[in-house]
Amino acid sequence: MKNIKLNKIITIEAGKRQRKPCIRGMRIAVEDVINWLRTGMTPDQIIRHFPELNKRDIAACSQFAQDEEQRNTYLEI
Repeated sequence: MKNIKLNKIITIEAGKRQRKPCIRGMRIAVEDVINWLRTGMTPDQIIRHFPELNKRDIAACSQFAQDEEQRNTYLEI
């Protein structure tokens, strides 16, 4: 699922989760999903706990996090 249009999935809104990037205007932050993945949860387990999410949302979170990490690495050089 490369090249997902992140602006359709990852949103940032004033007054919601302290302007953290969230999924489709919900209060589930990208950071939450990445932390769940890092603790060993699979995408299917996350979706079972949060049925409003789908695999495309989770892939978008991973892509967003990778993009941010690359940007931050580039800025440090």
